[in-house]
Amino acid sequence: MTYRVCFVCTGNICRSPMAEFVFRARVAEAGLEDLVEVDSAGTGGWHEGEGADPRTVALLRENGYDSEHTARQFDPSWFGRLDLVVALDAGHLRALRRLAPTERDAEKVRLLRSYDPAAGDDLDVPDPYYGGPEGFDACLEMVEAASRGLLAAVREQVEGRAA
Repeated sequence: MTYRVCFVCTGNICRSPMAEFVFRARVAEAGLEDLVEVDSAGTGGWHEGEGADPRTVALLRENGYDSEHTARQFDPSWFGRLDLVVALDAGHLRALRRLAPTERDAEKVRLLRSYDPAAGDDLDVPDPYYGGPEGFDACLEMVEAASRGLLAAVREQVEGRAA
């Protein structure tokens, strides 16, 4: 049975595609690609059908990640098929929990940096869109750091299903 994870930011062109590709690489490295499906979306549809921000694409490629992406808007009907919805900041967390059709679905929504013990109380991944390259670099560092803890949590869920 496939475990499905969806990363969500505002427009699905910077943070959530970055998280999607980084986490997909961690899943593949762990040999779980047949058990875990990873994708991303945005809370809004402003960029639907567009590719990822060129700065995101360049940074992902520079760091050895795939980057083929088409932006889309999160649809509340997806909650039924998703196991985990990973928000990139507190605004996304609130928006997604409001969209959730049931309390059980709302409980599926988590902040990405909550999986990084070093994050402390600052659990938002700042939006790099309006800034320079240093914002994208910082975003990637936060995503990579949180992905390790997220992988451990997902692995536990996947192994629990197999038991």
